[in-house]
Amino acid sequence: MSPRIVKVSSRRYHSHRLRLSSSHYTLPREIPSSNSIRISSRSSNRIRPIDHRLIDSTNAAKCINNINEKSTVIREGNTYEHATAPLFLRWNSTGITVAGISGVSGPAANQLNHPWGLGFDSSYALYIADRINNRVQKWDINASTGTTVAGQANATGGSTLYHLNQPTFIQFDSSDNIYVTDVGNHRVQFWHYGARSGSTICGTGIAGNSTNQLNQPFGIARDPITKTLYVADYENHRIMQYQWGQLSGTVVAGGNGPGTNRTQLYRPVTVHFDSSSNSLIIVNYDAHNVVRWILGASSWTLVAGSINGTSGNSSTLLSNPIGVMLDPMKNVYVIDRNNHRVQLFLTDQLNGITIAGVTGLNGSNATLLYYPYAVIFDAELNLYVADRYNHRVQKFLRY
Repeated sequence: MSPRIVKVSSRRYHSHRLRLSSSHYTLPREIPSSNSIRISSRSSNRIRPIDHRLIDSTNAAKCINNINEKSTVIREGNTYEHATAPLFLRWNSTGITVAGISGVSGPAANQLNHPWGLGFDSSYALYIADRINNRVQKWDINASTGTTVAGQANATGGSTLYHLNQPTFIQFDSSDNIYVTDVGNHRVQFWHYGARSGSTICGTGIAGNSTNQLNQPFGIARDPITKTLYVADYENHRIMQYQWGQLSGTVVAGGNGPGTNRTQLYRPVTVHFDSSSNSLIIVNYDAHNVVRWILGASSWTLVAGSINGTSGNSSTLLSNPIGVMLDPMKNVYVIDRNNHRVQLFLTDQLNGITIAGVTGLNGSNATLLYYPYAVIFDAELNLYVADRYNHRVQKFLRY
């Protein structure tokens, strides 16, 4: 199969302080155009390169010359300004199974059962919200089995502090503590690193719509500076904001009933905090779109999909999107669930490019996905996709 190659628009880039995030990495807000940008890996205490190259501006599937200039290591206080040429990102269209057994579900240590949310800790171990097994699994690099770090290894669900009931998304802080959306218990649980039990930090365990209740919280995002949590309150059609240590939240997006108007959300399933614009990127599951809601605003702007809630499988449409991630250049990656694909929307573009999976075709071979649910990157911008109905996590190499 030919690699998936996409163009990144020309623009001017300014570097900002480079620091690692609470999840897996942090890159500069904008990147100097060069053959390599160097980022620090806290797991290895070294500087590691990420390559960028040119592609034909009129044909996103045809690679041309490499950029020859070299970048310097970014240091706090330094600002670079480059007039840039187009860049490209490309991934192999054949995935590698890095967790689970393709097409086989189960509770064994080498198995998954409908994996959902993904995350990396500071050592680049992969964490997986193993939803139907009611647990969070940790897979070390190149491991063939996982270790249970939240919930019960035998897949027993429950509502005690030792249990989870269908966990969906996970977040980390700088100490590798875990935040888990425990959707079946209508709560968010906090698990200290290495702990055997969690504590409830959002929700009461009973579905409701008051400010201290949640109704199927699926997605979660965290501001690492303020420690504020943002929770996608799916059946309440709103995003809740929780200040650290507070059990009662504030509605910061939606909350006006289900719908496709710009003041409404329709089953928001995933939320991503974009610190550069102080906004939330929200996956609007039943409105078939992804929207941006600036904190403090009363309405959203469209990022991807249909503005009026139309579903479809064209390059401008989505069908029940369910996951989202931004890269360092603020391109948007969307898990297009019902179309069995991952779509890339370049910054400010509404026309998507399929970079993993085949539109409308599900399956278990290495080039196909079967209702994918989440996407994340490692430090080299390799893609990891939770391939839910294949009970596996697929890695698509960038090169």
